[in-house]
Amino acid sequence: MLLDVLQAAEAGGFTLIQDTVKCTGRGFLKCLINAALKRGEDVHVLGFEASETEVCAGLDRSCVQKLHFHKGFPDPLGWMCRSSFTVDQFTSQHITKLIKDTQHPKASVLVVDSLSLVLRHHDPVVICHRLQELRKGGDIKTIIGLLHTDMHLHGIVGIVSHLASTVISVAPANNEHHAVATTTRRTKSGKVMQEVEYFNVSEDATLSVQAKARQPGHVQKEPDAAEADPALNLTFNLRLSEEERKAKEKVALPFVFSQEKKSALLRPTPGSGRIMYEPDANDDFDEEDPDDDLDV
Repeated sequence: MLLDVLQAAEAGGFTLIQDTVKCTGRGFLKCLINAALKRGEDVHVLGFEASETEVCAGLDRSCVQKLHFHKGFPDPLGWMCRSSFTVDQFTSQHITKLIKDTQHPKASVLVVDSLSLVLRHHDPVVICHRLQELRKGGDIKTIIGLLHTDMHLHGIVGIVSHLASTVISVAPANNEHHAVATTTRRTKSGKVMQEVEYFNVSEDATLSVQAKARQPGHVQKEPDAAEADPALNLTFNLRLSEEERKAKEKVALPFVFSQEKKSALLRPTPGSGRIMYEPDANDDFDEEDPDDDLDV
């Protein structure tokens, strides 16, 4: 599924790469940038965490002129006036103007490196609203964002992930040359697909998918005869022969009435339901009304 994500950018889509300090997603981010450039698309990078030199390293030199880097590093807050784009300028209006001011404005790919820095200084709900505005504005074909999940509360990660059409979570693998990517894609019809794969990224931003990783709890195998029959190796017999089974079916279970006994018990008889009481000579019977003092 990783290769499918690279092949084409979904119109109006939002691809979110989730990483942690244990495994960076920047390599796969560069793969997405390189693939978009090779498709002839204009790519606008809001660079808050890495320099332009670092972002462009390894990208296809024949296409790199289509990359527009908006410098936010190393002064993303603009305190030293060394950035052309700051965190405070992360609005749909300002970003749309950046794209329209290019020499050949058209629907472009927007890369946010990274969303974590933006979310640290803005209300997450406001940022999600602005991302949604950018998706529907028509000037941006797709959005690609990098999110460091170990920097945020689970609730913040959840609302940003819910907004994305594709979420790629990278994690370390046992093999130091590979990483594990869990890709979750949601189609416009609402169908959700998920796949886990091993991958690595070369220095020229080329993605190699090595193998599909097994998901814990989802491993299926054909059971052999010993696993399929739990009574196979017991020291006593749990099975019944045909004669034993027939004899068992004829045994009347206790407290289970037959139809004949039910009918006999439920059949009405003369005088049934009547209470007959004959006073005894020693009964203390007072003919006076015990409650006559209550009459008014």
